[in-house]
Amino acid sequence: MRLAHIGLGGWGSDWERNAVPRVPEVDRVGVVEPNTAVLDAFRTEHDLPDAGCASSLAQLLDQLRGERAPEAVLITAPVGFHVPLALEALEAGLHVLVEKPFAPTTAEAVTAVERAEQLGLVLQVSQNYRHYPAPRAVRRLLDEGALGEVTGIDVDFRQWANDAPAATHPHYRFPQPLLFDMAIHHFDLLRLVTGQDVVRVHAVTSQPGFSKFAEAPVGVLTLETSGGLVVSYRGSWLSRGTPTPWAGEWRVSGERGELAFTSRTHGQAVPPTTDSVVVRDADGVTTPVELEVPELWGRAAGLRQFARAVAGGLAPETSGRDNLASLAIAEAAARSAESGQVEAVVVPR
Repeated sequence: MRLAHIGLGGWGSDWERNAVPRVPEVDRVGVVEPNTAVLDAFRTEHDLPDAGCASSLAQLLDQLRGERAPEAVLITAPVGFHVPLALEALEAGLHVLVEKPFAPTTAEAVTAVERAEQLGLVLQVSQNYRHYPAPRAVRRLLDEGALGEVTGIDVDFRQWANDAPAATHPHYRFPQPLLFDMAIHHFDLLRLVTGQDVVRVHAVTSQPGFSKFAEAPVGVLTLETSGGLVVSYRGSWLSRGTPTPWAGEWRVSGERGELAFTSRTHGQAVPPTTDSVVVRDADGVTTPVELEVPELWGRAAGLRQFARAVAGGLAPETSGRDNLASLAIAEAAARSAESGQVEAVVVPR
């Protein structure tokens, strides 16, 4: 699959180091970056021809024609540009893989979903935490009834991210940084491991005085799923406690025992050998679950799934349509934090 990559900032550059080169099904033929200094540095570092570098998608498509023309785009630009760039790519006949969060709102996201469906093109959202051994094993165990009826889930996320200079660190300016930048991963994992959607949310967020974040980086949420599960979620970018893995610490309780798991302990360049799943039975006996380390994990596994979907394979599990249900949880949580009320999760249809 011939791929054009749009957005070479910090996370986009990380994609180029740790995800794109690991996927043999992908040939990255060109890059788009409006910052000329960043583009020039990337061109030199990767020894790219001038034709493979552009400041806009339109310019790149004009420069790359015939056998080198892109079939698809990867969008790692800031979130506000996700849908406009996706629509531009779709109108050019290109399949789209876009970073999370999909869009600032579900109303905006659904415009790209509907256009992709009208044009018969693949639109996938990169929800990379799904592609790790622990959550996949948990979904299998719950499907097999390892705990019997599931009675509740507790999720904790703790990190300290308040040391960088406020004026130069874009993460501090991210809208609702806990809910849309981080918890969106955990909301999506909740849908994966339970096979259920979230229907109602109550969220309370806080903004400590020493916080460098523009909006609240700490929150406690109660979520109710379509199957009647009650989920407790506690998240913080300002925790001085023991840091959790990026996917958080999870406890799933059931009629016959409890399951604890953690995932994505290290950066995505490191094989996920530290993913952990432990089952505790009704007698208190704990049993670690043996996990298989996949050939590809994280973003690279999602990129492979995208390439295979473009080639005519199965539709990606995190299609734009499916991801609306994860984005809608974050949106409802933000409404709840503002209103102080329980808010319904509204997924555009």
